[in-house]
Amino acid sequence: MSDMWLLPAAWAVLAAWLVLFLGRGAFWRADQRLPPRESNPRRSWPEVTAVVPARNEAEGIGACVTALLRQDYPGVLRVIVVDDQSTDGTAKCAREAARQMDASSRLEVLTGTPLPENWAGKVWAMDQGVTAAGRVPLLWFTDGDIVHGPDVLQRLVTRIEDRDLSLVSLMVMLSCRGFWERLLIPPFIFFFQMLYPFPWVNDPHRTLAGAAGGCMLLRREALEKAGGFAAMRAARIDDCTLAALLKPHGAIWLGLGTESHSLRDYRQLGEIWRMVARSAYVQLRFSPWRLLGATLVMAFLYAGPVGGLLYGLWTENVWLAIPALLAGLLMLTAYVPTLRLYSLNPLRAFSLPIAALFYTLMTLDSARRHYGGRGGAWKGRHYSA
Repeated sequence: MSDMWLLPAAWAVLAAWLVLFLGRGAFWRADQRLPPRESNPRRSWPEVTAVVPARNEAEGIGACVTALLRQDYPGVLRVIVVDDQSTDGTAKCAREAARQMDASSRLEVLTGTPLPENWAGKVWAMDQGVTAAGRVPLLWFTDGDIVHGPDVLQRLVTRIEDRDLSLVSLMVMLSCRGFWERLLIPPFIFFFQMLYPFPWVNDPHRTLAGAAGGCMLLRREALEKAGGFAAMRAARIDDCTLAALLKPHGAIWLGLGTESHSLRDYRQLGEIWRMVARSAYVQLRFSPWRLLGATLVMAFLYAGPVGGLLYGLWTENVWLAIPALLAGLLMLTAYVPTLRLYSLNPLRAFSLPIAALFYTLMTLDSARRHYGGRGGAWKGRHYSA
């Protein structure tokens, strides 16, 4: 095999990782966090309505509602659960959680209406929650399988008010206990930060916008100026679409929420696979060319350093091995802060190329599902692309 093209490829991989490491907002630091809770209470606290779009969430909705009603928030907070035609008793579990806390007056369980044509299921549920919330200034969207720490809302409101933002969002902690979760969940967070560098999202002078749907606090006024959820009615990646919709009407902020946790387990590979395959091709805008580009980039960035190093050592070509080694060290160094976020051994960084292979295959399968006519789904509801 000729080294004529391998040498420039190895140096190109190193250059690519230098750009990612030094020139993409230092996304890999994983350091965008909410400030600590205020020691001195604010003078006033705006009213907040938490909206929980819930479809077949009986397993976790009780804990979710309990955590919402227990928020140590000095202002008025009420909770609306939009029961999107669940078949597992989600509404009953939500009401029971509030009853046990003697807080039924602060909870409204709204029975969702049938899905209109050209609307995505979750977006429709969110829209119904907004209508039911009335003229409340702040809306807090959270999923029915997430439990928030008691001071999360107070810190969210502090951030949105102090910086006069239109949206504040947290990437909550995902379950990371089983083998497949430890292999694939931290890379999911890492790749998301690479795709949407949080410091760039948080820069009001940049157009890049992103959010995490499990926790989004937004101003109703900004949502109305942006056209409401009707302006994104068909969105399947609702969080980032909402962020892009709102950012022209006010700065946004996206961070990592270590005190908010998802209750959903992904113990089996198939569960993570379906989560990614459901929306990966949507992220690529259903473009075969973007799919090809993404596949090549993943191979270049994650297989390149490994392959270049091994081949350089085998052929005793130091000029091939050195750039591949340096690129690999940058890759490992960049991944370590995300592993620390999940309290995992930094040596697990060596598994990142394997995880990248899995995510590439999931993305390819997402395209296969699209062209196979399987479309997308939210909690069992399928709709066309």
